[in-house]
Amino acid sequence: FYCLVKLPVEDTDEFAKWLLTSYNLNGKTVMVAPASGFYGDRYLGKSLIRIAFVLDIELLKESVIILEKALVAYPHTLTLKEHS
Repeated sequence: FYCLVKLPVEDTDEFAKWLLTSYNLNGKTVMVAPASGFYGDRYLGKSLIRIAFVLDIELLKESVIILEKALVAYPHTLTLKEHS
């Protein structure tokens, strides 16, 4: 199972690259799939990511914490006003 999640970033392609190349929390990061690749129009889904349903609840909790802290650290995170 998957779900799409809107993030406060303009370009989740860039955010996903940043997560893998420039960010870690205690030596760990998460990998997300930018949702723009799931749309026929390349501008749709630019602020969405696709995340997988994880059965291991502890792993899911850890991943959410890493993602949350990454969004705080990401230099291109939008403000609430910009995000809406």
